[in-house]
Amino acid sequence: MNSNKNSSRGRQEGKKSTPLSRKRKPVAKKSVQKSFTKIKATPKADESTGIRLNKYIANSGVCSRREADTYIEHGSVEVNGKLVTEMGYKVQPTDVVRFDGTSISPEQKRYILLNKPKNYITTMEDDRGRKTVMELISNASKERIYPVGRLDRNTTGLLLFTNDGDLAKKLTHPKHNVIKLYHASLDRKLDLRDLEKLRGEVIIEGRKVFIDAVSYVDGQPKSEVGIEIHSGRNRIVRKIFEHLGYKVNKLDRVIFAELTKKNLPRGRWRELTNQELNNLLMLK
Repeated sequence: MNSNKNSSRGRQEGKKSTPLSRKRKPVAKKSVQKSFTKIKATPKADESTGIRLNKYIANSGVCSRREADTYIEHGSVEVNGKLVTEMGYKVQPTDVVRFDGTSISPEQKRYILLNKPKNYITTMEDDRGRKTVMELISNASKERIYPVGRLDRNTTGLLLFTNDGDLAKKLTHPKHNVIKLYHASLDRKLDLRDLEKLRGEVIIEGRKVFIDAVSYVDGQPKSEVGIEIHSGRNRIVRKIFEHLGYKVNKLDRVIFAELTKKNLPRGRWRELTNQELNNLLMLK
C-alpha cells in the first residue's frame, strides 16, 4: 500500500510540475514570437517602394554603385541594426542605414562646373603634395563631390564635379557620345594634308579613335586647331597630334556635354543652371 501511495504521490508530484511548464511555454513562445516579428520587419521591406541599397550608398557619397555592391556582399552595411547582404534590397524612407558602423543618408545632388587652370591635377588628393582641383572647389559644396572624367595637369578648361553617380557614368561612357571640344595650340602649323588625315581613320596605340570634327580656328594661325571628340581615353588629344609629329603646347577644353566657359573665368567655378542640368539629364 505504501508503495502504491508513494507511486501515486510520485505521479501526483509529476503532475504538479506540468502546469508550471505549461505556464512557462506560452511566455517563451510569446517572447520568441515578438522577437521574430521585429527581425522579420526589417529585411522584408516593401519591394514596390524605396531605393536600392547600392544606390542609397552611392547617393550618400561613400562610393560608386559597383563598389557599394562589393561592400554589401562583404557585410559592411546594416539596415535598422540588421546586417543586409541581399543585392537589390530596397531602403525605405524611415530606415536607418549604417556603413561600417556610421549612419549615412542620401545627399542633395550637386553639380559644379570649374574652369580648370594649368598645374592642377584631377584627383581627390595627392601624396606628392601637388595642387589638386579639389582645392579650387573646396567651398563649393558641403556634400562630397567628385570630378567627372579627367584633365591632365597641363590641360585647362571645363571640368564638372558632382555626387550624382548615374549622371557621371552617363557622361563618361563612350556609348553616350558626349561631345568634348578642345582648342589645341601646336608647336607649328598643322599641314593641310595632316588635317585631312585626322578626318579619316586614326589608329592610336592599336585602337581606332573617333574624331567627330577637326578644323583650323577661325582668325588664328594654322597652329591653332579645334578638335571635337567623344573618347575618354587618357591624354588622347595630345596623342592624336603626337601621332602626326606635332607637340601640343597648350590644350584647353572649351565645351563639355554642351556646357561652355561663357562668363566663367579661369580658376573659378559655378553651379549649373536648371536648364543646363535638364539638358544633361536628357542625354541619351
